[in-house]
Amino acid sequence: MPQTAEPQAGRLIKKYPNRRLYDTQASVYITLADVKQLVLDNVDFQVVDAKSGDDLTRSILLQIILEEESGGMPMFSATALAQIIRFYGHAMQGVMGTFLEKNIQVLMDIQDRMAEQSQGLYQQHFGPEAWAQLVSMQTPALQNMMNNYLEQSRSVFVQMQDQMQDQARNLFPGFPFPGPADADKKKP
Repeated sequence: MPQTAEPQAGRLIKKYPNRRLYDTQASVYITLADVKQLVLDNVDFQVVDAKSGDDLTRSILLQIILEEESGGMPMFSATALAQIIRFYGHAMQGVMGTFLEKNIQVLMDIQDRMAEQSQGLYQQHFGPEAWAQLVSMQTPALQNMMNNYLEQSRSVFVQMQDQMQDQARNLFPGFPFPGPADADKKKP
């Protein structure tokens, strides 16, 4: 169900029935590529339906992601997309959005710190070719670090889930929760 847009700070973009986007600050029609550039420039904006006032920001951002995924090197595998779809309607749907958001923020923080630390090193000791080599070598190391982080997150999440189950069993002792032995039977 579309939400009516509430005024927020930043740029207002109106989407008209002819599917055109109008930037009210610059007083010009813009494209999805222009909206993508606003995102890359960290500009706060909101896209609203010109007639109804419904907030269409998420819809426009999803269109940009779809275009990016369709061309070049996609970020999400078919397996990852299928797993995300499976969370819709699931009890964990609300947790999944927060989980992804927090983990993306952690990745961005790591990226910012690495950029800050390497900035001085690049300017003092390396030329452009050496810098390109260093960045290409960091990718596997960063992936390994993220894999370790995600494995630790998974372990913490499983522990939290076990604690919640134990607490639920203590709160509702008469309710027929599957016990640890029942859970082990379900495992392959």
